[in-house]
Amino acid sequence: MKRLLGNIKIAFQALFLNKLRSFLTMLGIIIGVGAVVAMLSIGTGAQQSVLGSIQDMGSNLIIILPGNPEEENYMGAQLAFGTQKSELTIDDLRAIEREATLITEVAPIIISSSVASYSNKSTQSTVVASTEKGLEIYNMKIEKGKFYSRSDVSNALNVAVIGQTVIKNLFGKTDPIGKIIKLDGKNFKVMGTLEARGTDTFGNDQDSSISIPVTTAQNKLYGLDSYNMILAQSISEKDIDAASEEIKSILRKYRNIRFGEKEDFMVQNQTQILDIMTTIIGVFTVVIAGIASISLLVGGIGIMNIMLVSVTERTREIGIRKAMGAKNRDILVQFLVESIVLSITGGIFGILFAVSVSAILSRFTVLETSVTVFPIIIALSFSTVIGLFFGIFPAMRAARLNPIDALRYE
Repeated sequence: MKRLLGNIKIAFQALFLNKLRSFLTMLGIIIGVGAVVAMLSIGTGAQQSVLGSIQDMGSNLIIILPGNPEEENYMGAQLAFGTQKSELTIDDLRAIEREATLITEVAPIIISSSVASYSNKSTQSTVVASTEKGLEIYNMKIEKGKFYSRSDVSNALNVAVIGQTVIKNLFGKTDPIGKIIKLDGKNFKVMGTLEARGTDTFGNDQDSSISIPVTTAQNKLYGLDSYNMILAQSISEKDIDAASEEIKSILRKYRNIRFGEKEDFMVQNQTQILDIMTTIIGVFTVVIAGIASISLLVGGIGIMNIMLVSVTERTREIGIRKAMGAKNRDILVQFLVESIVLSITGGIFGILFAVSVSAILSRFTVLETSVTVFPIIIALSFSTVIGLFFGIFPAMRAARLNPIDALRYE
């Protein structure tokens, strides 16, 4: 142990004797470790953000969408509220309400973008139209006032519940309850406000939403008899997969889809969405971290190069140490320790760099980052292996020097 500590001390002395050269040598390791840890922290943060966004919508949500995702025009059909054949209607909604046994609530949803205005102020907002059941299913919480009722939906009344961004942009500090706003030129009475939800995983402002009765959206704003989607809530989280299959079976039967034919709708639940998003983010993170780790390889080559230079510069020192009784193993260990110290020091600076970058991204951008112990351990271990691997050849070269030739070296 004493000998090892002595070698570590010698290694740090060698680093401080050539500060600039040591820093430039470590730069590849610093960038590599920093990039790997930063990318993994962004990936972990993104996964946590996705999980949080999905859980904010409730833990047992099932989403029914029109169209088949395998069709070429699927996205176009989605934007156009579904094709005539695949669109979701009130008959689909009633079939699910009537026959499904594993769900507690079901509600239609129409989502669109509209300009909301009050007095001389206006703001772009997301209109989320649903029934009175949408409050619970979509996990919205009322801050002030109330949500629209079943009677409001039946009578297609022009009432609205608005989010915090809409309040800020249109009313400032004025109480919006009871005020009349305009949506696409039509008057709506504000009957409630929603609690703040913040931004979602993709940076979208969830507080810029305005919720209105779905019948009002269909009859007075958009002239539709279909829905963007239908949301259902399973009786429990463990029953969500069975409930999804039950809904799929009901819609296949109602739409007369024969065995072997593809559905003209899609049923997804939160577990499936989370798995898909986690897989995508995981693959993306690994690929980016893999590319970033190339800097570690470059840094390792830099360490090997500088250690070879160090062996040449210290040839006479090696000869003196061997003349005083140092064995080949002692010389080998000394230069290996120097290489590993150089690499680990670069790794520590790289981790500090990654933590700083992650903090800046979390503070000034919509990206969520989460620096955990696992990527730090992986990065430090990898940098240690890099130092060991690329230090072996220079260390062996130093150990094999003939002491007589080394003493004669000028």
